[in-house]
Amino acid sequence: MVIDAHDPAMLARFWASVLDWTIFYESDEEVVISKDDKTWPGLLFGTTPSPETKTIKNRLHLDLAPDDQDAEVERVVGLGARLIDIGQGDVGWKVLADPEGNEFCILSTREGGM
Repeated sequence: MVIDAHDPAMLARFWASVLDWTIFYESDEEVVISKDDKTWPGLLFGTTPSPETKTIKNRLHLDLAPDDQDAEVERVVGLGARLIDIGQGDVGWKVLADPEGNEFCILSTREGGM
């Protein structure tokens, strides 16, 4: 999966911390992270081809399913995310944005795990 970024190194490091993944490749224009060298797909953060700024909701986003939603929200906000309102209303998940504004969700704790 490829994610356009204004600062690929910064965004890759954010997501590597969130997911507890490792940086496997890094150049001036792209950074690849993955769980390990045998687990794919990874995430590739590449330099966006133009200086556009994100203006609409992502068409694709990640959902995280933690054991403790509140603790995970607090941890991820501490890494640089922020809680946002995209009109989701009163739902069981929390919507956040990464440092470049890409939305993702932290789901409520599911009974019995995943």
